[in-house]
Amino acid sequence: MTSYRYLQAYPQDLLQQVQKISEGPGLGAWLLSRHPQAHGVRTDSALYAFVMDLKNEFLRQADPINKVSFDSKLHIIQHALGMHTTTSRIQGSKLKAKHDIKVAALFKDTPLAFLQMIAVHELAHLKIREHDKAFYKLCHHMAPDYAQWEFELRIYLTHLDLGGAKIWMPD
Repeated sequence: MTSYRYLQAYPQDLLQQVQKISEGPGLGAWLLSRHPQAHGVRTDSALYAFVMDLKNEFLRQADPINKVSFDSKLHIIQHALGMHTTTSRIQGSKLKAKHDIKVAALFKDTPLAFLQMIAVHELAHLKIREHDKAFYKLCHHMAPDYAQWEFELRIYLTHLDLGGAKIWMPD
């Protein structure tokens, strides 16, 4: 069986199903049947608006977000698909925190579900830093299909890792 580095935490029977799909119609065809088109969020300002809409719906009381942007180097350098950073500064007698979210440029050409999954993940870090039970509970509150979308994103990363071409192209 092929080694799937993005799917290592999943049970063996699920990996066997992925293997069958890979040998049959292919992972790309399977993903395209599940998500036929890419989203239209193409710019940093559109991404900021998208993330802020999610934040305002689910995390109104959370700290404000300073910047949200696509980062073409994130996946390669950090081995991450998204990143939440906090910068603290002293302003007078108060400590002010600025929160930035970077999303791998890979997400420019994916379905809306994948973009929403990574946005929800990074927003959850505004409230909970660690990847624990409470963190994933918050992610599922903001996106009930979070786990399925994360799995499908891992399938897409596996597809690319095996030499597959990009599936969703910009309009």
